[in-house]
Amino acid sequence: MTTDRSPLLLHAADIAASDEMTFRHPLNPASEIHLRMISGVVGLQRVVLTIGRVPPGRESFVYHSHQHEEEFVFILGGRGLLEIDGTEHEVGPGDFAGFPTPSAAHQLRNPFDTDLVYLMGGERREMEVADFPRLGKRLVRSGSEMQVVDTADLKSFW
Repeated sequence: MTTDRSPLLLHAADIAASDEMTFRHPLNPASEIHLRMISGVVGLQRVVLTIGRVPPGRESFVYHSHQHEEEFVFILGGRGLLEIDGTEHEVGPGDFAGFPTPSAAHQLRNPFDTDLVYLMGGERREMEVADFPRLGKRLVRSGSEMQVVDTADLKSFW
């Protein structure tokens, strides 16, 4: 067995020792998710994989859907409620949900007393459109530029 390190391999200890980034979605005051980015560390550029941790009483992002980027969640630990198209489903370790595009609206929240930990992944495309149906807003991202518009202000081009 070799003890050489490979830049293409992350051991569990490496992931556990990596820094967590805290994110709070600007459109959801209940949002608080702690993220460990893992795909970029090994050089992946077209796929995003992140370990998320949602503390008790908090929510992941904001109820949303995607137009172009597929997404999934795989629950690693704890319990949570995954809302999909207005219906809540309790989830726990080993549960998986996938969101092909255009996706159903979805959001994870943690009303329980232990952290909800999950692997989330999806595509990294140059352009994405995401809808926030309860807020009547649409996010348009091109590269690193993002704009949010009120869906009531959208007009058909043709």
